[in-house]
Amino acid sequence: MKFARYGTAGQEKPAVLDDQGRLRDLSGVLPDLAGPLLADLPRIDPESLPLVKGTPRIGPPVGQVGKLICIGLNYTDHAEELGVDAPPEPVVFLKATSAITGPYDPVSLPRGARKGDWEIELGVVIGRRAKYVTEADALSHVAGYTIVNDVSERAYQMERAGQWTKGKSCDSFAPIGPWLVTPDEVDDLEALDLSLDLNGTRMQTGSTARMIFPVAHIVAYLSELMTLEPGDVIATGTPPGVGMGQRPPRYLAEGDEMVLRISGLGEQRSPVVRDR
Repeated sequence: MKFARYGTAGQEKPAVLDDQGRLRDLSGVLPDLAGPLLADLPRIDPESLPLVKGTPRIGPPVGQVGKLICIGLNYTDHAEELGVDAPPEPVVFLKATSAITGPYDPVSLPRGARKGDWEIELGVVIGRRAKYVTEADALSHVAGYTIVNDVSERAYQMERAGQWTKGKSCDSFAPIGPWLVTPDEVDDLEALDLSLDLNGTRMQTGSTARMIFPVAHIVAYLSELMTLEPGDVIATGTPPGVGMGQRPPRYLAEGDEMVLRISGLGEQRSPVVRDR
């Protein structure tokens, strides 16, 4: 099934998509797509639910995210474009949850930003608490999959003192969605096509087949470092074609539009604006 959340930011309601791609209101069945409720998402006939009227804002498909965990340099061809060796184990960093926004909301470059960048990533939403899980059992802790754009400000990330966090966690730097797609609807987790277009020009093209560490390995690995709780989101790395990998580099500017797609997981469309 494909789940979504709609409404104004901070007041989203849960929904499910019907066979025609229309939103059906789920708020009479569960209060939100969040926390422990993700462990047992309802299997329900969408036609039995009321249609959502109009064209409301689509929010991130999971609420109350406790941790947004990111994996760096997880595609062989992305490591190659940056001229670095594949890491011996997953590169892990955290992104502030205040960066989370909806799949069609604007991405806003902070004051002074000059090297805004894009990164399409497969997002993994945890449904069941995971601590010291094996790879064989790891995917049973997953509620579903979605699209994450790990937007970055490379000057903040790479050129200012300190850790990557300051270049990764600006407001609006984590568009998520549009849908939370349950595992049974994902045909082959290790053969998903990813793409990102900037102003109609293809910048990123990739496949999860090129992941250095597949999803099951990532979930198991992270569960040894920290307890994964329902609603935690993992962004699993990006394929080649990021702005800083272009020759010459190409960075985001006000008025740009990013369109992200992953097979079976829908499409994001984010206009770029700038904080005033």
